[in-house]
Amino acid sequence: MKIYVAGIGPGSADDITPAVLTAIKNSEVIVGYKYYFQFIEPYLHTDAVCIDTGMKKEQERAQMAIDYAIQGKTVCVISSGDAGIYGMAPLICEMKCKSGADIEVEVLPGISAFQKAAALLGAPIGHDFCVISLSDLMTPWKLIEKRICAAAQADFVTAVYNPKSVGRYWQLFRLKELFLKERKGNTPMGYVRQAGRDEQKVVVTTLENFDPNDVDMFTVVIIGNSQSFCFGSMFVTPRGYYGSLKDDNGGKKYGVGQSIMIESFRTIKKELKNPDVPLYRLWPLLHAIHTTADFDMENLLWMDDNATGRMYQKVVNGEIKTIVTDVTMVASGIRKGALQRLGIEVVCYINDPRVMTMSEELDITRAQAGMRIAAEEHPTALYAFGNAPTALLELCDLIRKQKVSPAGVIGAPVGFVHVEESKHAIKPFVQIPKILIDGRKGGSNLAATLVNSVLTFPDAEQLEPGRDV
Repeated sequence: MKIYVAGIGPGSADDITPAVLTAIKNSEVIVGYKYYFQFIEPYLHTDAVCIDTGMKKEQERAQMAIDYAIQGKTVCVISSGDAGIYGMAPLICEMKCKSGADIEVEVLPGISAFQKAAALLGAPIGHDFCVISLSDLMTPWKLIEKRICAAAQADFVTAVYNPKSVGRYWQLFRLKELFLKERKGNTPMGYVRQAGRDEQKVVVTTLENFDPNDVDMFTVVIIGNSQSFCFGSMFVTPRGYYGSLKDDNGGKKYGVGQSIMIESFRTIKKELKNPDVPLYRLWPLLHAIHTTADFDMENLLWMDDNATGRMYQKVVNGEIKTIVTDVTMVASGIRKGALQRLGIEVVCYINDPRVMTMSEELDITRAQAGMRIAAEEHPTALYAFGNAPTALLELCDLIRKQKVSPAGVIGAPVGFVHVEESKHAIKPFVQIPKILIDGRKGGSNLAATLVNSVLTFPDAEQLEPGRDV
């Protein structure tokens, strides 16, 4: 008394496993959906009893299989693809347990439809993936939609079974709508109709160009993740994330460091309370949060209208050739690749011997003395502050005395004495574009990353940070 539950693959004879063929040949009774018998007919035992039923008769088929097995027959219940994936295996096992029948059940795996479709498309399931059925015959749509959202948000490669039927025409449109909230429109995807059969059709497209009207019940749809790419007609998902982002020809587009930074920025943007801000604000904000992991930067980042764009335009126009920093740590954090690419030098006077002498003679801080020398040598530079509020206050005094006219100011001094006052003091100079961190917070790393946001502003629209990393 035995029941084989066998997956016969997607439809091609070449995709039926030897173990399944043996089970079919040795079985006295074959039970299955009538459409599938055409794929196994050549392998049936000459005296085999074939029990074929229409759709939605799964429980009836399972009960017949159990009844024949109780009579001492060797039974094979067939499912397309893999018997355990939306197939007969769970139902047979469940009903066997409920019946208490002393029969043996052996599940034989088969090549699933999504595996066959994936192979025909290239290699789209190279990383974590999930499979979702859009059929609401046995699962409420609200639960299906919840799973769609989870898959999209978690960046799973997603295979879609039962995408449409005569009565279900809108669900695939809804799935596309939900995925477009989480994935870019150019996310690769593909679909295969009648995989492994004579009517086979293979299409590679993108999420935004995909037309749900082009598929039917015999189609498997596969949507890529954020790392998926197309190389010619091949749809590929790399096994890893970092260092694997590709260009349109499948070549390596980003290095490891930049790939990590891109993923970080995407994550930060998703977690912002208010992501719908102008690009000139979003770009330095993402840099600030990326550097500090502090989402309070949404509240603390202060800037003049289009300050990022205005400062970058001065870089393009050749008005900014020098960046003056209050301390060496700020200078160290400004990307050398960007400086070289744009022909900009960074100077810091904090350790200049003249500063040492001036600070001692005038009883001022070295940071203040550095600003006085900088005003003489680089009066139109971009000034960046990440440590010393006295330096920023000194710059304000020099501006008022018309001894310096900065092309822009990055203000992120940190601490508890005169810090907030220094930031308030620079704000009234409306002719100077400024990016500031309000309050006590700040630091050299923040000042440097805000400078980097200015130097890389052309990368903001595509959200591709870190090309100089």
